Amino acid sequence: MLKKVNPKKKSKLVNILFAGFITGTLDGLAAMILNYKINPGVIFKFIASGAFGPAAFAGGAEIIVAGIVFHYVIAFIFSAVFFLLYPFFYNGLRNKYFVAVTYGIAAWLIMNLGVVPLSKITMKPGYHIPVSTILTGMLTLIICVGLPVVFIADRENQKFK
Repeated sequence: MLKKVNPKKKSKLVNILFAGFITGTLDGLAAMILNYKINPGVIFKFIASGAFGPAAFAGGAEIIVAGIVFHYVIAFIFSAVFFLLYPFFYNGLRNKYFVAVTYGIAAWLIMNLGVVPLSKITMKPGYHIPVSTILTGMLTLIICVGLPVVFIADRENQKFK
């Protein structure tokens, strides 16, 4: 006999998947727009180089696809974590726009100070990220990750109050 799925849980899963798809797409488009002089394939090879190291840049379409998959997996993880923590964030900060800004900045910090240094992405010794690049990256994640996921999570939480 099949168990009935709780509509609240099903709705939350659908919204997490939707948020991950939206944020992954917006962030990927932003990366291509901000790096318009670079072939988009190189952007996704860079992402894949987190797992495969510098050899990723010599790869072909399979590495680009791997980079796209990794990009969306990360977007889905950030969306899922946010959905689980949204009530905590919102109760603590009481303003969904402030929550979006905070989450966008937190996502940038986690990726650039945690994930990237622990990955196989190689940076030249002594490389420092310019402040303008940091601010652009944070603003991009606020717009492409923070705001969409806040609006989707807020809508989800309003339905079940």
